[in-house]
Amino acid sequence: MWDHLSFIIKHFRERLWIKPLIVCALSIAAVFLANLMDMTEIGRFLPKITKESTDTLLRIMASSMLMMATFAVASMVAAYSSASRSATPRSFPLIIADDVSQNALSVFIGAFIFSVVALVAMMNGLYVGRGSHFILFSLTIVVLAIVIVTFIRWVDNIARLGRLGHTITKVEVAATEAIRKRQSAPRLGGVEAFGPPDVGRAVFGSIGYVQRVDLAALQKRAVQSQLRIVLAVLPGAFCAPNRPVAWVSREATGSVSDEDAKAIADTFAIGSSRVFDQDPRFGLLVLSEIASRALSPAVNDPGTAIGVTGTLVRLFVMWNDCGKADDVSPVQFDRVAVPELSVVDMFDDAFTGIARDGAGNVEVVVWLLKALETLAVAGDVTMRDNALRHARLAVVRAEHALKISEDITAVREAAKFAM
Repeated sequence: MWDHLSFIIKHFRERLWIKPLIVCALSIAAVFLANLMDMTEIGRFLPKITKESTDTLLRIMASSMLMMATFAVASMVAAYSSASRSATPRSFPLIIADDVSQNALSVFIGAFIFSVVALVAMMNGLYVGRGSHFILFSLTIVVLAIVIVTFIRWVDNIARLGRLGHTITKVEVAATEAIRKRQSAPRLGGVEAFGPPDVGRAVFGSIGYVQRVDLAALQKRAVQSQLRIVLAVLPGAFCAPNRPVAWVSREATGSVSDEDAKAIADTFAIGSSRVFDQDPRFGLLVLSEIASRALSPAVNDPGTAIGVTGTLVRLFVMWNDCGKADDVSPVQFDRVAVPELSVVDMFDDAFTGIARDGAGNVEVVVWLLKALETLAVAGDVTMRDNALRHARLAVVRAEHALKISEDITAVREAAKFAM
């Protein structure tokens, strides 16, 4: 249940209208709750606040906050556009989910709604007592203070939002979270395959990328109908009409019903794009795309590719360390078999693009070989074999792209560990 709720919350964080709507509702509620003070005796002991002072503050706030909100939206759109151009469009969901920018927009719009509603209420005689005027004035001062603090924080953040380094950090954080979550449950809480992976009835989903698999719902259906379910895809895989998402078999005699097949297919959340939540490979792929764009002739920024390579090394070392940890979750879904994430695919996602697009840049190739050497000695056998494989491929690509013999010699020298 918590995993499903977390997926929904992360999905809504990418919607800009959620937080402004919540803040607007709270602002309207605060305006009308201030009137309740006139129904108590506490108002007689509060300081007297003139109606004109509150009215002046509210008018200043009403006239400025809408302009601030417009300015905030324009700055955020420019930052989003910069992130898509300088990094990769796949990083856009992480940039748009930036809490500081969303909070700033929410506060500016909420303050505007608060001031407008409070002015209308004052002009229609909603506040008649000393208590309600004091509470409204206090709320106005608090809102102004929140606006000032939020604006200062937002200006500091908007200077970095959309910058390449900030985007890389966002992607690394998302990939780190996905890796930790996957290594704590390598099979998403399921078990190893019961037998051949393609035995039973094939279940197909809609066309698109698997964003999430509800293992709890699969387990519940399997227990109810005495089924064994083997996942044929993991989050991040592309589903097509000829590619089943799962294979289902019944323990007792009899075939799997259409109702069971439909219920199983509905547990796969399939969308038009990949998401970071249950898909560690997507974070590696996005980082590789950022490095490849930096190595394009139009950008020609090998330093960014070298920095991304270092980030990938950190993620793979963490993947290896988390795999050795003792806090691996026990099996929760004993009727659902889930394949483990392939280290071969992870290495291909991370390093193929950098080795291909940076083959003609000697410093990028040498740095990539040093990174692969680190992974070859820091990881397990599978990671070592893949690091050696990619190192040899990088040498072959570099020998075809480099023209100067000294550069080729430097690459071969850096690749001695793999040769």
